[in-house]
Amino acid sequence: MPNLENLRSALGRHIQLDDSAWHAAAGCFKLKHWESGECIFRAGEAPQRLYFILEGLGRYYYLTPQGKERNKSLTRPGSLFACMHSLIANQPSPFSTQALTNNLTACISYRELTHLADSYTAWNHLTRMLLEGLAIKKERREASFLLQDAQQRYQGFLREFGDDAQHYPLYQVAMYLGITDVALSRIRAKMGLTQVKETA
Repeated sequence: MPNLENLRSALGRHIQLDDSAWHAAAGCFKLKHWESGECIFRAGEAPQRLYFILEGLGRYYYLTPQGKERNKSLTRPGSLFACMHSLIANQPSPFSTQALTNNLTACISYRELTHLADSYTAWNHLTRMLLEGLAIKKERREASFLLQDAQQRYQGFLREFGDDAQHYPLYQVAMYLGITDVALSRIRAKMGLTQVKETA
């Protein structure tokens, strides 16, 4: 299936998937389309699948007791939707995930992925990379909030997301940076930026 071949190509940038390892896994992946605004999973659920993003942008977010949303992370093609707390400990997710644009994902159950990891070196390597990548990303995000001001965090966002950065609504970016829309507008004016998408 062409779209699953796109997944193989994307994963091939990180691991060497020979035909044997790929064909063993291809039947485990299911393609899923998500409409803009649709939730992949919600806080309180215990998702047992990982969703590799082939197309589209999205986010992880918390909902405060007062009903306010707080972005935990932003996603793009090549990243994924998953809750390791649910996958590993079978506990409810403390956050929700949502497609910000139409998304196409290739999903696989964590049980199937670990079974593949037990049988194939390439899938073992990928699973380890996923866990390590999430841990590193969490540490970097914590450090940015503790050691950087808002403008430095925004500059880091632009570096990390590259061309994709302009496609996120500014209010979602501001929420991700932990600042108000007005504060982000002031930072952008100071930096002489005017081309980031303003609305969904």
